[in-house]
Amino acid sequence: MIRRAGLAALLASTLIGPPAIAQTAPDRTSPNPPLIEGGFATTDATDPYLWLEDVEGERAMAWVDARNTQSLGVLQGDPRYETLHQQALDLVQARDRIPQPGFTRTGAVDNFWQDAEHVRGIWRRTTLDSYRTDAPEWQTILDIDALSAAEGRNWVYKGSTCLPPEERLCLVSLSDGGKDAVVVREFDTEARAFVDGGFDLPESKGGVAWVDADTLLVARDFGPGTLTSSGYPMIVKRLKRGQSIDQAETLFTGQPSDVSVSGFALRDADGVVQAVLINRGVSFYEGETHRLNADGTTTQLALPAKSDINALVQGQLVVTVKQAWTAPSGQDFQTGDLIAWPLSAWLADPATPARLIIRPTERESIESVTATRNRLVVALFDNVRGAAYVYTPNPDGDWARSRLDLPENVSVGLGSASEVDDQVFVSVSGYLTPQSLYLADAADGGAAVVKALPAKFDAAYMTVAQFEARSADGTLIPYFVVHGTALALDGSNPTLLYGYGGFQSSLLPGYSATVGKLWLERGGIYVVANTRGGGEFGPNWHEAALQRNRQRAHEDFQAVAQDLIARNITSQPHLGIMGGSQGGLFMGAMLTQRPDLINAAVIQVPLFDMFRFHRLLAGASWRAEYGDPDIPEQRAWIGEYSPYQNLRAGQPYPEVFIHTSTKDDRVHPGHARKAAARLEELGYPVLFYENTDGGHAAGANLRETARRIALEYTYLTRRLMD
Repeated sequence: MIRRAGLAALLASTLIGPPAIAQTAPDRTSPNPPLIEGGFATTDATDPYLWLEDVEGERAMAWVDARNTQSLGVLQGDPRYETLHQQALDLVQARDRIPQPGFTRTGAVDNFWQDAEHVRGIWRRTTLDSYRTDAPEWQTILDIDALSAAEGRNWVYKGSTCLPPEERLCLVSLSDGGKDAVVVREFDTEARAFVDGGFDLPESKGGVAWVDADTLLVARDFGPGTLTSSGYPMIVKRLKRGQSIDQAETLFTGQPSDVSVSGFALRDADGVVQAVLINRGVSFYEGETHRLNADGTTTQLALPAKSDINALVQGQLVVTVKQAWTAPSGQDFQTGDLIAWPLSAWLADPATPARLIIRPTERESIESVTATRNRLVVALFDNVRGAAYVYTPNPDGDWARSRLDLPENVSVGLGSASEVDDQVFVSVSGYLTPQSLYLADAADGGAAVVKALPAKFDAAYMTVAQFEARSADGTLIPYFVVHGTALALDGSNPTLLYGYGGFQSSLLPGYSATVGKLWLERGGIYVVANTRGGGEFGPNWHEAALQRNRQRAHEDFQAVAQDLIARNITSQPHLGIMGGSQGGLFMGAMLTQRPDLINAAVIQVPLFDMFRFHRLLAGASWRAEYGDPDIPEQRAWIGEYSPYQNLRAGQPYPEVFIHTSTKDDRVHPGHARKAAARLEELGYPVLFYENTDGGHAAGANLRETARRIALEYTYLTRRLMD
């Protein structure tokens, strides 16, 4: 995808629409409404655990160290931990994983690889022919472990962007310990070295894009007054080779209330710049796209506020429309439509008619879009089952459709697409089907397996079922159950229910070696809930649980838990839940609203204090998802579910496992810390672990990832299997 109207999702994401109140100035003087009876009505002045938001403060870190010692002692002291840890370590460091490929314009294939020898990872390259063999001959481009050792830093590789068409010069992003903030350094892939005197940008959140060999578009922290209230860049500048940051020319300035701004060059398949564009993220889902003119001025493009620019194919600009919209041509488009304009004609005249490529049905969702040299490739899901379609522009403006020759009833993931020809990598997997990587030719629809992951757990006697649960308002919520074929419907099965429910992020069937080996193979059942707030059925499914309707998603998740119990698949003593980030908020809502349904909760890098989420790190950017706690009307609906405020004494809360990361600069670790502290104050047992590295993904390297996984499944074993 070329352009997003907002930032990446909170997954993560792996975390935007107008506020759901009148267009008048909000009344910020009326008293805040009361919480549910017995709640914890905190303000900044009365919150007794505000000091835990001091991320690396001495008192806060002493508290963290004490809880880590206690929790690790319990979980690592369990006799099953070592076996689970070794299994997790073997899986995440396995060398028979599929090396995910990325096409270069030279026809080579790049890959970033981590294993036991390369804990931080290596960026490496081979030919396509070599990649297709069982033992590709890789050449190392950049060794992050060696770089970290040489510089005495804890570098985490965050990707690179290379200058088309040669792609010799690249901008490499490196993070200290896994934070979202990165340093950016120019790298020569032929010399295998950083460019002496080249572009070198200090640590900041933001982005950078090539215009030409001597020019960058830079959005970053340029000093006081240059960031939005969300902590992201507010200014895009043009930086010339040899200039210092303070000499860069300002091209565009957003507003402090925006989420972010960024710039990019829209290029054709030959790498030629067709337009220089600037995105203004007004909110997480709403944005503007401006074209940079030759004289340095900008012109806003005639796009709906909720839309994505997906690709440029044979001169056709492909856009996803995420709201009902009447184009300047007078054409009416629906939420979820995929449309296209002839770029040059549309730039000259915004009233140029667009062509409709896809209009998804109510149970369909466009999960991803990419482009080869001549064709558009779309992953289209129907009732959470995927297929890949090819769309080719015809001279008359219509688009011809064909289907890639791939297995049916699986998840389909679009990978790297070639800009030299029409080849594209496509992954296929399911809950019990190990990932297979296909190399498809969009020109003729053919596809052949080039890599296949060996089975990592014994699925011979397992199956997958899809059920529906009826939510509180009558909406049917689909969910998947992965279980043994000899399932006893007596309520005794240890069951792990996973959910996310936000930011239009879809939970699609996929193969997880760790879930299979550490849970399913040991007799556990795994359940995934496709609740509203996600994207499984397109933008409308997401918007059904926005802001004042957030509780619908929580009720959906609760309905799935109740349905599992009603079907005698499991029962409260054997039912646990798991989710991270926005999913951590999901877990907190279940804990505080329906603790009678569960006996375990793994709460990963969570949002928890929803009265202060907008004041912590990137939280202000999520007001489009949740609402604004500073507006009394919106604070009222947030207060109804905010887990931190709704923790109460005398409830049947199970012992929970909460974990976070000190280096997480997206979701503040204070959420998790305060949740644990409040539970302790109320007299509940709680296990808390904070990794001092790792960022929002909670794992700076594979060893830490394996430890986190082992801790989680040790906890779940203790709660649900014992």
